[in-house]
Amino acid sequence: MTSRFWRYYHTLRYLRPGQLFWRIWFRVYVPVPDRNSAPTLRKRRGRWQPVVARQPTMTGANAFVFLNRAGNLHGPADWNASEPEKLWIYNLHYFDDLNAAEAAQRREWHRDLLQRWVRENPPAHGNGWEPYPTSLRIVNWIKWALAGNALEPGVAASLAVQARWLAVRLERHLLGNHLLANAKALVFAGMYFEGKEADRWLSKGLALLDRELGEQILSDGGHFERSPMYHAIILEDLLDLINLAGSAQNGLTQHRVPGWRRTAARMLEWLRLMCHPDGKIAFFNDAAFGIAPEYDALYAYAQRLGVNPELSENIAAVRLPGGGRLTDLASSGYVRVELSGSVAILDLAKVGPDYLPGHAHADTLSFELSYTNQRIIVNSGCSTYALGPERLRQRGTPAHNTVAIDGRDSSEVWGAFRVARRARPFGRDTRVTEDGAEICCAHDGYRRLPGKPVHRRLWRFGPRGVTIRDEIDGLSANAVAHYHFHPSVAINLKGKAAVVQQRDAVIARVDVKQGSPELVESSYHPEFGVDIPSRCLQVGLQNQTSEIHILWALDAHPVSDR
Repeated sequence: MTSRFWRYYHTLRYLRPGQLFWRIWFRVYVPVPDRNSAPTLRKRRGRWQPVVARQPTMTGANAFVFLNRAGNLHGPADWNASEPEKLWIYNLHYFDDLNAAEAAQRREWHRDLLQRWVRENPPAHGNGWEPYPTSLRIVNWIKWALAGNALEPGVAASLAVQARWLAVRLERHLLGNHLLANAKALVFAGMYFEGKEADRWLSKGLALLDRELGEQILSDGGHFERSPMYHAIILEDLLDLINLAGSAQNGLTQHRVPGWRRTAARMLEWLRLMCHPDGKIAFFNDAAFGIAPEYDALYAYAQRLGVNPELSENIAAVRLPGGGRLTDLASSGYVRVELSGSVAILDLAKVGPDYLPGHAHADTLSFELSYTNQRIIVNSGCSTYALGPERLRQRGTPAHNTVAIDGRDSSEVWGAFRVARRARPFGRDTRVTEDGAEICCAHDGYRRLPGKPVHRRLWRFGPRGVTIRDEIDGLSANAVAHYHFHPSVAINLKGKAAVVQQRDAVIARVDVKQGSPELVESSYHPEFGVDIPSRCLQVGLQNQTSEIHILWALDAHPVSDR
């Protein structure tokens, strides 16, 4: 009971007072839906550009695939079924397929589904009327209409009821990406309809955007929740708003567009820096493929809108000997190192904003590593948001490429989206050396344990490879460094040396210079609903220290049988 009390205390003490107030208000105050007639439609003055086309999710008139799981919509009760997991049901209410690839071929399915949703989801009842799915659905319906599809009168009337409902159900208790999604939806509704009521939605949405974009987008262009996946989602949101402003040319939005463009340009470059050479995001915090658009798709969309990537003046980028580059995303806490065909992305970041760590993992001082176009060392990713042991395991420290002490997590992740005591990085230093770069940092996440241990990590990059050295200051009974290898590469360990291969080609050799190595089975989760067997090199620290050298292919040789 005592430990549970302190876990709640260390979780709740970081919340803003307003979050507590709005959480109570959200539960107590339930407004009556306003079913008045919809406002008239606003005339379009500009051109609506094609948006990012997601992968289709409708496989039949009443058949869907979300999160790599197929399901059917047999009857009205299925909109609020207890199985599958709630995120799957949320996706059912998003209507992403309206704007997915080859959507025109499914237009009749879409028309029927829109009318069915209106019939079977009465106002204020069920999952579909929660603020987040309501926000995404409002935007998707309007984007579909702006692409040349007329909304039936009953559907347009429902759209107005949804906008009115959302305007009094904003997620001020959650804040973050949810509140931005609410604001975007109000702006879309306010720009789609016209009149005094629509103007109120527009003004409220724009006021929220003004405040939240200024807080949530950091000076280096990264989103403050420090998840590349959510960053990409919010970048798409901003590009959609720029697109909307260009198609409507409303005075309230036009003077904001230059600022939106600058922010989007910096966000686009930040996202590029957080991608591997394969063009896809690194897995820090909640991140997986298939949820947000990929960088190339967002880049193409930005180009259609006249937005070009721009490196923020708050990002330090320096050349390294041998033609490499070190890019320090100091505000968000990441570092990218490119040298000798390798790309490393290092996590020296906070777990997220103190009052909003819901998508955080206990991954402080973790990293990911590619060589040429192949991912070598990867965090485990994310396959579920469902409350349970697997969600907790994927958020935990051992699922990431960092050190776990005494079997504990560096930040106390618990539940599905909660964090109690959390690691804070300090002593951060990046410097150029004669033949590469050195980056070092420490964190205090384990000081809550007996002996008050502190984890320090050093990365040393050179033309032949990279060295990772871990040290524990203070006492610890058992400390283990984890290195998760991508499932498409094979790793074979003999003694204190291992060879990493892809098919028959040697990619790298790993030498354990200090520590006790062991190869164990693990798993990789590149998408929701996907679990792929993988292998993890665990290195037990000896005398509070471990050190490994990763040597690239030119210097790697098969391990002998000795």
